[in-house]
Amino acid sequence: MYLKKFDLTSRVAVVTGGGQGIGLACVEALCEAGAHVVIADFDQAVAEKGKAAMAAKGYTPEIVIMDVTNSSRVTEVADELVARHGHVDIIVNNAGIARSETPAETVTDEHWLNVIDVNLNGLFWCCRAFGRHMLEHKSGSIVNIGSMSGFIVNKPQEQSYYNASKAAVHHLTKSLATEWASRGVRVNAVAPTYINTPLTAFAKTNATMFNTWMEMTPMGRMGEVDEIASVVLFLASDASSLLTGSIVQADGGYTCW
Repeated sequence: MYLKKFDLTSRVAVVTGGGQGIGLACVEALCEAGAHVVIADFDQAVAEKGKAAMAAKGYTPEIVIMDVTNSSRVTEVADELVARHGHVDIIVNNAGIARSETPAETVTDEHWLNVIDVNLNGLFWCCRAFGRHMLEHKSGSIVNIGSMSGFIVNKPQEQSYYNASKAAVHHLTKSLATEWASRGVRVNAVAPTYINTPLTAFAKTNATMFNTWMEMTPMGRMGEVDEIASVVLFLASDASSLLTGSIVQADGGYTCW
């Protein structure tokens, strides 16, 4: 009974930023559970590399090239995928950027707008475009990748723009969840700690920063991409059927202190 709740056979899932890092781990988790997965990435080369990595493990994800900040393209992709497959049951909104280590007083308009455009606007365009189809089918699971930075202020790096974007993602998740709960669509989020990905690689060359991160994490380590993908799989599946509007803090205990 319980393991069957994780079975995603016959379901179609889309993962934005799915060509590498947390996104690619989510692609693998959803494929393993039986879903037909679409890697949605703005970088053709990254998408192809991710697809090849999955092919080596026996999975056959599809690729679409999509920049989440282009709302018309997002809508076009959502419509095309539903026309092709009949439905999209899951979307994992993983695409995001950080651009950390810039003090607020020196943040340019371009910097601020770029982070907000990818992390918040792009995520909403995806929720809106795919959510419309899910609402028509009265079924769907949306999983947003937030961050513990939506709850706390990180140190020692300055990143007010990133923190603000992720706090907004969390509140947007709750807002959409309440609007759509009675219409069959669940909306949840994961709030990860520092994860071993290209996005956090810069910290390993900064001993002061990295040591601070570890000192402030009760588990004393960074997370791995599969640990986040496991939570995403849970939220995408029927195993989490009573959850909507939840922000799962997968943070190694960071926000406890």
